[in-house]
Amino acid sequence: MAVANDIAHWRAQIFAKLLLVVFLLGLFTAVPSVLLAVSEGMWSIAVVDSLALIWIGVIWRWRSLAYTARVVNFLAVAFVVGLALLLKVGPVSQIYLMAVPVLAALLLGLRPALWTLALAGLAVMVLGFEDNASLHLEGLPDYGFLKAAIISINFMFMTAVLTLSCAVLLQHLERSLGKLSELNAELRLTAAAVARLNDMVLIAEVDKDATAPETAQHIIFVNEAFERRTGYTRAEVLGQNLRMLRGPDTESSVIDEIERHMARSQPVRAELLNYTKGGEAYWVETELVPFADEGGVNTHWVAVERDITERKKSQDDIHRLAFFDVLTGLPNRRLLMDRIDKLLASSERGGTYSAVMFIDLDRFKTINDARGHAIGDALLRNAAARLSNLMRKADTVARIGGDEFVVLLGHLSHELPGATHAAQTVAEKIRHAIGQDFEIEGQSYTSTASIGVTMLPKTGAADGQGQSQSAHDLLREADTAMYRAKSDGRNGVAFFEAAMQADVERRLTIERDLAAALAAGDLQMHVQAQVDRDGRAVGGELLMRWPQAGGGMVPPNVFIPVAEESGLIVELGAWALRQACEAVLRLRAAGLEMPLSVNVSPTQFRQADFVEQVQRTLADTGAPAHLLVLEVTEGLLIDKMDDTIARMHQLTALGLRFSIDDFGTGYSSMAYLKKMPLYELKIDRSFIMDTPEDANSKALVQSILAMAGHLGLRVVAEGVETQAQADFLIAHDCNCMQGYLYARPMPLAAMIAQLAGSAAVATAAG
Repeated sequence: MAVANDIAHWRAQIFAKLLLVVFLLGLFTAVPSVLLAVSEGMWSIAVVDSLALIWIGVIWRWRSLAYTARVVNFLAVAFVVGLALLLKVGPVSQIYLMAVPVLAALLLGLRPALWTLALAGLAVMVLGFEDNASLHLEGLPDYGFLKAAIISINFMFMTAVLTLSCAVLLQHLERSLGKLSELNAELRLTAAAVARLNDMVLIAEVDKDATAPETAQHIIFVNEAFERRTGYTRAEVLGQNLRMLRGPDTESSVIDEIERHMARSQPVRAELLNYTKGGEAYWVETELVPFADEGGVNTHWVAVERDITERKKSQDDIHRLAFFDVLTGLPNRRLLMDRIDKLLASSERGGTYSAVMFIDLDRFKTINDARGHAIGDALLRNAAARLSNLMRKADTVARIGGDEFVVLLGHLSHELPGATHAAQTVAEKIRHAIGQDFEIEGQSYTSTASIGVTMLPKTGAADGQGQSQSAHDLLREADTAMYRAKSDGRNGVAFFEAAMQADVERRLTIERDLAAALAAGDLQMHVQAQVDRDGRAVGGELLMRWPQAGGGMVPPNVFIPVAEESGLIVELGAWALRQACEAVLRLRAAGLEMPLSVNVSPTQFRQADFVEQVQRTLADTGAPAHLLVLEVTEGLLIDKMDDTIARMHQLTALGLRFSIDDFGTGYSSMAYLKKMPLYELKIDRSFIMDTPEDANSKALVQSILAMAGHLGLRVVAEGVETQAQADFLIAHDCNCMQGYLYARPMPLAAMIAQLAGSAAVATAAG
């Protein structure tokens, strides 16, 4: 239907122009012809020409008349004029009749054309018979009918050829228009779809005459999505090169890859950084496809681009979360381990020495707890900035958690002494930089840095000898050295040595074996008697012992610090308290009712449920609380003194008594003696061992005894090994003594056996 309408419209336009041309030509030809005919007395011709011109004028002006009626009238005018001329002028006028079927084929179609062809042929045969029959045709018999027939047939043949040619041409044109209409409809749909795609579409024409790659393609089409995303209008980009969207950060390697494919007329896909008209960078996933003509020559490039800026941003965010610390923006542990591996490999290949530094901020926890996480986070960001500013671009500064940073110093020197000196210099710079005050929200905060350093590769590893190192090994070594710097007083630098690792492994072994010994019941509690001035046993101290399979003992000063650091001390303390309760009951059963002291560590005492633990142990064992003395150190009072004293009062309310162990070596503040519910003081053996020979030690012991006497506190002197020491203490009213002079630590059964029935046992004191 659409094709028919198109043909009808085309015919109507042709007919309108034909009418106008015929009418104008008629004015220029018919008027002179009429005048000439009148002057010659050819009135019939003058009348026919005049009527034909008027008839054509009426058809031309009467546009409201139906198209077919106007065409039929037009053909009728031509047919009438042709008949008139045939009658008046002769056979030469047959050309007018020939035009009628041709015009009918052009303006109405094949069937009307065949009807008009038949009429024209009949007119030539009938009306032109006389003239045609009288013509002399060389080589033909002089038969009038034969000559008229031959002329009529030739007229019909030529007219039919022209008529059918026009008709067939129009039929083919109609079919072509049908296909063209379908293609146009499809093209319109495609164009509409492309124009409204969210993906950007560009079409560039290949300029075969271009001498440079940057002028080889010219943009001839962009869709609406391109205009929206880039800010360019279509008019601004038409004729421009595809390179116009690239910018300073567009990767040259990607551009080179694209141009290599385009030079070979191969499709290519890539991720590219483009720029908008306003200079904003955005990422696209572009696919460039060549378009070739029928001869296989590449004539165009079609580029389809998808905006992947958000996807790239998400990828970058994921990458940052995976490989970088959120707070400081520094590389995290994962990326650090990868860079240590690469540094180790490159150092071994190049025969150079590098360094790994482990940095821990001293006092950070105190600042963070006192001022809050916001201040702590700000301090960490400031510290990270200071570290980054000190490093070379080739070095790495990473944060691996909390207040711990790691610095990688690559390729310091080909000689180990030179590399070590360089690492020491950088470490001192770091220590000095961190030691400067941090200004945060108008307040100054001070922190220092403990730094552990390990060198890589190890001597011999660079030439293939010795055991190879790994990233985990290096980080562990630097961490170990850092803890040595902390144990040496903090704010210092320590280089890793093999002995440090041996010490760490030894402590780890002790921790593991200690836990196993506790679980297996291999630990023991020995008792060292405490005696009065007359040498009679008035109490004892329970001391933990760890026997070995070979008959030896692991010294308490070896395994107790390990238990403290590992947190195992809490479990050990609970076990020791239960052992003390059971020991008191065994002594009572043997008729030796006397108080026993047991050590309580600060870590154990600060457990939130410590009071409840003691209550449960007393209830489970049935031990009398007044015969238990809990020994604590002065260090317990450093943190949260008020909470500590309150907890001590809760325990004394249960009947327990407290003793300050190693008095004079720790906190050494007299203020707490008035507040704490104390039962006794224990003078540390370091004061006793030089008494009475050393005047200073002698004076200190005298002062402690005098002070305790005024405060009504019992005093136990530890480490009494000579009679001179005992005589001095007795002379100055010391209540109780403990040491090798009187008894060594021994199993409880041995002590009971030794004291049973002995006069060297005093009645239990209240």
